[in-house]
Amino acid sequence: MKDQRIIVIGGTSGIGLESARRFAAQGARVTVTGRDAAKGAALDVPGVRFAQLDAGVRAQCDAFFAEHGPFEHLVVCASGAAGAGTFRDLALDDLCAGFDGKFWPQLNVLQASLAHIAAGGSATLVGAISARAQQPGTAGLAAINGALEAMLPIVASELRPLRVNMVAPGVIDTPWWHRVPDAQRSRLFEEMGAAVPAGRVGTPADVAEVIVMLASNTFITGTVIDVDGGWKLRR
Repeated sequence: MKDQRIIVIGGTSGIGLESARRFAAQGARVTVTGRDAAKGAALDVPGVRFAQLDAGVRAQCDAFFAEHGPFEHLVVCASGAAGAGTFRDLALDDLCAGFDGKFWPQLNVLQASLAHIAAGGSATLVGAISARAQQPGTAGLAAINGALEAMLPIVASELRPLRVNMVAPGVIDTPWWHRVPDAQRSRLFEEMGAAVPAGRVGTPADVAEVIVMLASNTFITGTVIDVDGGWKLRR
Protein backbone atom coordinates (compact mmCIF):
# COMPACT_ATOMS: atom_id res chain seq x y z
CA MET A 1 0.00 0.00 0.00
CA LYS A 2 2.99 2.35 0.26
CA ASP A 3 2.34 5.61 -1.64
CA GLN A 4 -0.94 4.34 -3.06
CA ARG A 5 -3.93 6.67 -2.96
CA ILE A 6 -6.92 5.47 -0.93
CA ILE A 7 -10.29 7.15 -0.59
CA VAL A 8 -12.60 6.12 2.26
CA ILE A 9 -16.14 7.42 1.94
CA GLY A 10 -17.70 7.77 5.38
CA GLY A 11 -14.34 7.52 7.08
CA THR A 12 -14.62 9.81 10.10
CA SER A 13 -15.67 7.11 12.58
CA GLY A 14 -16.11 3.40 13.12
CA ILE A 15 -15.14 0.96 10.37
CA GLY A 16 -14.17 3.68 7.89
CA LEU A 17 -11.83 5.46 10.29
CA GLU A 18 -10.17 2.23 11.43
CA SER A 19 -9.66 1.22 7.78
CA ALA A 20 -8.08 4.60 7.06
CA ARG A 21 -5.71 4.19 10.00
CA ARG A 22 -4.60 0.78 8.77
CA PHE A 23 -4.01 1.94 5.21
CA ALA A 24 -2.04 4.95 6.44
CA ALA A 25 0.07 2.72 8.72
CA GLN A 26 1.15 0.84 5.58
CA GLY A 27 2.31 4.07 3.96
CA ALA A 28 -0.75 4.84 1.84
CA ARG A 29 -1.99 8.38 1.23
CA VAL A 30 -5.54 8.38 2.54
CA THR A 31 -8.44 10.78 2.13
CA VAL A 32 -11.54 10.23 4.24
CA THR A 33 -14.86 11.95 3.66
CA GLY A 34 -17.88 12.80 5.74
CA ARG A 35 -20.73 15.28 5.89
CA ASP A 36 -19.71 16.80 9.23
CA ALA A 37 -16.87 19.30 8.75
CA ALA A 38 -16.37 19.67 12.50
CA LYS A 39 -15.86 15.94 12.93
CA GLY A 40 -13.43 15.95 10.02
CA ALA A 41 -11.48 18.86 11.44
CA ALA A 42 -11.07 16.96 14.71
CA LEU A 43 -9.36 14.00 13.05
CA ASP A 44 -5.73 13.60 14.01
CA VAL A 45 -4.45 10.53 12.17
CA PRO A 46 -1.01 10.72 10.52
CA GLY A 47 -1.25 10.21 6.78
CA VAL A 48 -5.02 10.83 6.68
CA ARG A 49 -6.69 13.98 5.43
CA PHE A 50 -10.37 14.97 5.40
CA ALA A 51 -12.66 16.26 2.67
CA GLN A 52 -16.30 17.17 3.21
CA LEU A 53 -18.76 15.25 1.02
CA ASP A 54 -22.43 14.33 1.07
CA ALA A 55 -22.41 11.08 -0.88
CA GLY A 56 -26.16 11.34 -1.36
CA VAL A 57 -25.66 14.26 -3.75
CA ARG A 58 -24.37 13.07 -7.11
CA ALA A 59 -23.06 16.47 -8.19
CA GLN A 60 -20.89 16.60 -5.07
CA CYS A 61 -19.55 13.10 -5.81
CA ASP A 62 -18.64 14.05 -9.38
CA ALA A 63 -16.86 17.21 -8.22
CA PHE A 64 -15.07 15.38 -5.40
CA PHE A 65 -13.54 12.70 -7.62
CA ALA A 66 -12.59 15.22 -10.29
CA GLU A 67 -10.60 17.04 -7.59
CA HIS A 68 -9.15 14.04 -5.73
CA GLY A 69 -8.38 11.60 -8.54
CA PRO A 70 -6.58 9.63 -9.73
CA PHE A 71 -6.35 6.99 -7.01
CA GLU A 72 -5.97 3.23 -6.58
CA HIS A 73 -8.49 2.04 -4.00
CA LEU A 74 -11.97 3.06 -2.88
CA VAL A 75 -13.76 2.04 0.32
CA VAL A 76 -17.44 2.96 0.64
CA CYS A 77 -18.72 3.00 4.21
CA ALA A 78 -21.59 5.40 3.58
CA SER A 79 -24.59 4.31 5.62
CA GLY A 80 -27.72 5.48 7.39
CA ALA A 81 -29.76 4.43 10.40
CA ALA A 82 -33.27 4.29 8.93
CA GLY A 83 -35.23 1.26 7.77
CA ALA A 84 -35.30 -1.00 10.84
CA GLY A 85 -38.44 -2.34 12.50
CA THR A 86 -41.01 -5.09 12.11
CA PHE A 87 -42.68 -5.15 8.72
CA ARG A 88 -46.17 -4.59 10.13
CA ASP A 89 -45.04 -1.31 11.66
CA LEU A 90 -42.40 -0.30 9.12
CA ALA A 91 -43.16 3.13 7.70
CA LEU A 92 -42.34 2.99 4.02
CA ASP A 93 -41.13 6.59 4.17
CA ASP A 94 -38.59 5.39 6.73
CA LEU A 95 -37.54 2.60 4.39
CA CYS A 96 -37.11 5.16 1.60
CA ALA A 97 -34.91 7.18 3.97
CA GLY A 98 -32.85 4.03 4.58
CA PHE A 99 -32.25 3.63 0.84
CA ASP A 100 -31.40 7.35 0.63
CA GLY A 101 -28.88 6.94 3.45
CA LYS A 102 -27.02 3.91 2.11
CA PHE A 103 -28.09 2.36 -1.20
CA TRP A 104 -28.11 5.47 -3.39
CA PRO A 105 -24.99 7.06 -1.84
CA GLN A 106 -22.97 3.88 -2.43
CA LEU A 107 -24.06 3.76 -6.08
CA ASN A 108 -23.43 7.51 -6.51
CA VAL A 109 -19.90 7.13 -5.21
CA LEU A 110 -19.04 4.03 -7.22
CA GLN A 111 -20.33 5.44 -10.52
CA ALA A 112 -18.72 8.84 -9.98
CA SER A 113 -15.34 7.26 -9.17
CA LEU A 114 -15.00 5.16 -12.31
CA ALA A 115 -13.26 7.75 -14.48
CA HIS A 116 -10.67 8.35 -11.75
CA ILE A 117 -9.87 4.96 -10.17
CA ALA A 118 -7.01 2.84 -11.49
CA ALA A 119 -8.12 0.00 -13.78
CA GLY A 120 -6.19 -2.51 -11.67
CA GLY A 121 -7.40 -1.02 -8.42
CA SER A 122 -10.28 -1.95 -6.17
CA ALA A 123 -13.57 -0.78 -4.74
CA THR A 124 -14.83 -2.29 -1.50
CA LEU A 125 -18.39 -1.66 -0.35
CA VAL A 126 -19.56 -2.11 3.23
CA GLY A 127 -22.92 -3.88 3.35
CA ALA A 128 -24.33 -5.79 6.33
CA ILE A 129 -25.17 -9.33 7.33
CA SER A 130 -28.79 -8.17 7.64
CA ALA A 131 -29.03 -8.89 3.92
CA ARG A 132 -29.17 -12.61 4.79
CA ALA A 133 -29.57 -12.79 8.57
CA GLN A 134 -33.32 -13.47 8.45
CA GLN A 135 -33.69 -11.68 11.76
CA PRO A 136 -37.17 -10.39 12.73
CA GLY A 137 -37.28 -6.61 12.66
CA THR A 138 -34.73 -6.26 9.86
CA ALA A 139 -36.83 -6.68 6.68
CA GLY A 140 -36.08 -3.10 5.62
CA LEU A 141 -32.36 -3.39 6.35
CA ALA A 142 -32.33 -6.70 4.44
CA ALA A 143 -33.88 -4.94 1.45
CA ILE A 144 -31.28 -2.16 1.44
CA ASN A 145 -28.22 -4.34 1.93
CA GLY A 146 -29.61 -7.21 -0.11
CA ALA A 147 -30.06 -4.89 -3.09
CA LEU A 148 -26.38 -3.94 -2.92
CA GLU A 149 -25.34 -7.59 -2.61
CA ALA A 150 -27.49 -8.61 -5.58
CA MET A 151 -25.78 -6.03 -7.79
CA LEU A 152 -22.24 -6.78 -6.66
CA PRO A 153 -21.22 -9.75 -8.86
CA ILE A 154 -22.76 -8.19 -11.96
CA VAL A 155 -21.01 -4.88 -11.32
CA ALA A 156 -17.71 -6.66 -10.69
CA SER A 157 -18.06 -8.53 -13.99
CA GLU A 158 -18.88 -5.37 -15.94
CA LEU A 159 -16.11 -3.25 -14.41
CA ARG A 160 -13.23 -5.72 -14.79
CA PRO A 161 -10.27 -5.40 -14.34
CA LEU A 162 -11.37 -3.13 -11.49
CA ARG A 163 -11.95 -5.44 -8.54
CA VAL A 164 -15.24 -4.86 -6.72
CA ASN A 165 -15.96 -6.62 -3.41
CA MET A 166 -18.03 -6.22 -0.28
CA VAL A 167 -17.73 -6.91 3.42
CA ALA A 168 -20.90 -7.79 5.33
CA PRO A 169 -20.40 -6.93 9.01
CA GLY A 170 -22.49 -8.48 11.73
CA VAL A 171 -23.10 -6.66 14.99
CA ILE A 172 -20.14 -4.27 15.32
CA ASP A 173 -19.60 -1.87 18.22
CA THR A 174 -19.55 1.40 16.26
CA PRO A 175 -21.28 4.78 16.58
CA TRP A 176 -24.10 3.34 14.40
CA TRP A 177 -25.43 1.85 17.67
CA HIS A 178 -25.16 5.04 19.72
CA ARG A 179 -28.80 5.87 19.05
CA VAL A 180 -29.62 3.01 21.45
CA PRO A 181 -29.43 4.02 25.16
CA ASP A 182 -26.24 2.83 26.86
CA ALA A 183 -27.82 0.28 29.22
CA GLN A 184 -29.99 -1.21 26.50
CA ARG A 185 -27.04 -1.34 24.09
CA SER A 186 -24.91 -3.19 26.65
CA ARG A 187 -27.63 -5.80 27.13
CA LEU A 188 -28.08 -6.19 23.37
CA PHE A 189 -24.35 -6.64 22.82
CA GLU A 190 -24.15 -9.21 25.61
CA GLU A 191 -27.08 -11.20 24.18
CA MET A 192 -25.92 -10.97 20.57
CA GLY A 193 -22.34 -11.85 21.47
CA ALA A 194 -23.46 -14.90 23.39
CA ALA A 195 -25.52 -16.10 20.41
CA VAL A 196 -22.63 -16.39 17.93
CA PRO A 197 -19.65 -18.79 18.01
CA ALA A 198 -17.14 -15.95 18.35
CA GLY A 199 -18.69 -15.18 21.76
CA ARG A 200 -18.68 -11.41 21.31
CA VAL A 201 -19.80 -8.58 19.11
CA GLY A 202 -17.33 -7.27 16.59
CA THR A 203 -15.02 -4.27 16.58
CA PRO A 204 -14.17 -1.88 13.74
CA ALA A 205 -10.73 -3.50 13.61
CA ASP A 206 -12.29 -6.89 12.78
CA VAL A 207 -13.86 -5.43 9.64
CA ALA A 208 -11.05 -3.05 8.70
CA GLU A 209 -8.57 -5.94 8.59
CA VAL A 210 -10.68 -7.60 5.87
CA ILE A 211 -11.13 -4.35 3.95
CA VAL A 212 -7.38 -3.84 3.75
CA MET A 213 -6.93 -7.44 2.64
CA LEU A 214 -9.49 -7.02 -0.17
CA ALA A 215 -7.70 -3.92 -1.42
CA SER A 216 -4.32 -5.62 -1.45
CA ASN A 217 -5.27 -9.08 -2.73
CA THR A 218 -5.40 -8.84 -6.52
CA PHE A 219 -7.08 -12.24 -6.99
CA ILE A 220 -10.43 -11.55 -5.28
CA THR A 221 -13.38 -9.85 -6.98
CA GLY A 222 -17.17 -10.13 -7.01
CA THR A 223 -17.05 -11.53 -3.48
CA VAL A 224 -18.95 -10.79 -0.27
CA ILE A 225 -17.03 -11.66 2.89
CA ASP A 226 -19.06 -12.00 6.07
CA VAL A 227 -17.41 -10.55 9.17
CA ASP A 228 -20.13 -11.56 11.59
CA GLY A 229 -18.72 -13.81 14.30
CA GLY A 230 -20.43 -16.83 12.74
CA TRP A 231 -23.95 -15.43 12.61
CA LYS A 232 -25.27 -18.32 10.49
CA LEU A 233 -24.21 -20.72 13.28
CA ARG A 234 -25.88 -18.77 16.07
CA ARG A 235 -27.94 -20.50 18.72
